[in-house]
Parts: sequence; C-alpha cells; structure tokens
Amino acid sequence: MTALSDVSFSVRPGEVLGLIGPNGSGKTTLFECLGGVLPLDAGSLVHEGRPMSDRARASTLFYLPDAIVPWPAQTVRWAIDFTLGFFNGRHHLREEVVDRLDIHPLLDATIGSLSKGQRKRALLAIGLLMPQPLLLADEPFDGLDLRQSRDVAQTLRSYASAGRTMFLSIHQIKDAARVCDRFVLLSGGSIRGEGTLDELASLAATRGASPTGDLEEVFLALT
Repeated sequence: MTALSDVSFSVRPGEVLGLIGPNGSGKTTLFECLGGVLPLDAGSLVHEGRPMSDRARASTLFYLPDAIVPWPAQTVRWAIDFTLGFFNGRHHLREEVVDRLDIHPLLDATIGSLSKGQRKRALLAIGLLMPQPLLLADEPFDGLDLRQSRDVAQTLRSYASAGRTMFLSIHQIKDAARVCDRFVLLSGGSIRGEGTLDELASLAATRGASPTGDLEEVFLALT
C-alpha cells in the first residue's frame, strides 16, 4: 500500500504554508517523512537546488508532532529550559513567547497533568524557541478553543513576518484560512493543488467549479 505518491511542493522563506487534507489523507505521514521520523522510499528534500543531508535537515527544520506527551513527570518550565539549552535555542525570545502563548500559569505544572490544549500551547512555545528557520507543526490548533486558536494564529503570523518559516498541517480549513499565506492540498496521498487561495480558486475554475473565495469550497472542488 502506498501512503504518498507524486508529492511535490515548495516552501518559501518567511511564509506560513498550510498542509490541508482530511483525516487519512497522509498529512502526518508526510510530516514524519520530512522530519526524518519515517524513511523516504523515493524522492528527496531539496534546498537551493541540492538534496539535503540528514545533518542539513536537522539544522534547517524542527518537527513538532501532534498528540505527544514528552517528559510527562517534568514541568513545563523544565522542558522549555532543557530544550533551549540542548538545541541552543532562541533564548532572547523566551519571555516573549511565554507571554504570547499565555504559558506563565502552566510553567510549574507537569506536562503529564496538562489538558490537550494546554499541552499544545506549551509545546508550540518550545517549537517557536528552537533555532531552526523552518518549523513543522502537526495540527497546531487541535485542542484549542476559539480565542486560543485566534491568539495562536496571530502569534504564528507574527513570527513568520519576522522571518521564521512555518509549515502547518491543519485539519480545520477555517483555521488554515485564518493563518496561512499559501496552501498545499493533500487527498488520498497525492497533491491536488498548491498556491494562494486566489491561485487555487482559479485552478478550481478551470475544472468547472464556480468561482469562489471560500477555501473550503475550493478544497472540495479540487479533491
């Protein structure tokens, strides 16, 4: 069984790129291949025209999986400080990221005691503090309420505007429309479209769909 086939797309510096697809489309598998968790049977990651080595990949991208509970007996404060030290992260942004993601009330709680949404924000803080220029985050809005999703989206956009590149796997299309510059549409393990909303809407129109500025309708038309 082939999980992914004919998957090709580009990630541009300083953008928020959204990987959009239904459950079972291959989003997590793709991220695990990009992050080095799963081996590639074929294909490669290319940077400036050259395939990336494992070392280059490790220094370029940081993969933040969904639904993980690292160091459950340790506090959030310990986890942030440990990863900052281990990866030589962005120490100067520590307090700013903690403030923006409202992590202060969670710092002395153990990671294993956090709710899904609290853990998501704590791990996003770690991801934003890592030194790699590209952050891959699988389902960054999962477990967050409406206000938290809005605040996280604004935070991610802010750091992208400052030069950090974000590649986000997102199940909820409304969340994707709020935060992403461009989109990669994945269905059945294959890419169905790549581009801005306007570009994807134009592509959908060439396939007989009615012109629309709604990402959900464009996705349905292309998949």
